[in-house]
Amino acid sequence: MKLPLPTLILWAIALFVTTIFCWILGDIIWHGIGQISWQFLTTEPRNAGREGGIAPILISTGLILGVCMAVSLPLGVGTAILLAEFTSTENAFGRLVRRSLDVLAGVPSIVFGLFGNALFSIKLGLGFSILSGGLTLACMVLPILIRATEAGLQTVPAEYRLGAAALGLSRTTTLWKLLLPAATPGLVVGLVLGIGRAIAETAALIFTSGYVDRMPESLLDSGRSLSVHIFDLAMNIAGGDANAYASALVLLILLLLVNSIATWTTQLWL
Repeated sequence: MKLPLPTLILWAIALFVTTIFCWILGDIIWHGIGQISWQFLTTEPRNAGREGGIAPILISTGLILGVCMAVSLPLGVGTAILLAEFTSTENAFGRLVRRSLDVLAGVPSIVFGLFGNALFSIKLGLGFSILSGGLTLACMVLPILIRATEAGLQTVPAEYRLGAAALGLSRTTTLWKLLLPAATPGLVVGLVLGIGRAIAETAALIFTSGYVDRMPESLLDSGRSLSVHIFDLAMNIAGGDANAYASALVLLILLLLVNSIATWTTQLWL
């Protein structure tokens, strides 16, 4: 059967995107798989990162991401509930907040980096630290998380709310037992997109968490994330390409693990 031209165009676009993705993924695996070892994952960088491993980099990345999620999740879900359940679409405050979130979602990461440096590093006195980097990433993730969760809540049929009210359920019970589980797909989408943006961010972290590649002792220590490490090895360190490819492969594996864990946790909760 002959396919219509629009269908052929859509299939061609999908095939093109898939090919580009497979080419990039294959290139990273081809150049990076030989460097991956237990020693690479558990030792500190040496010779400006040309030798050694990425253990402090992994710890710093995990701490930055942990700070980001600890701040953005409660704020994001709470704000989404406020907008979806307690603020009508005609409300001026609601329109202002939604428009502001849409604008913030498109702001370049370098702007967030300068903002985080001015507010968290300088004004609040946190300096170049893991805490500054995590708080800056939380500001970046919040618009995506809020809008995705709000969209998920808005897709829940109104009959759920009416039925809960008819049964005499409290607003809190309705939210926790009915609305949030039904809106879980939107929450997971926002969470995965937010984590993906946070864990792969470079520009914002250069101005907030810094370049230091030693093992952090607290959240107030400077820490280098994986994305910053890859950038530094690829752009500033001659002979650092091999470890840069290996670090990029580890970053991709981490993203895959995060997506899998988010999906598994969602299914377990449901």
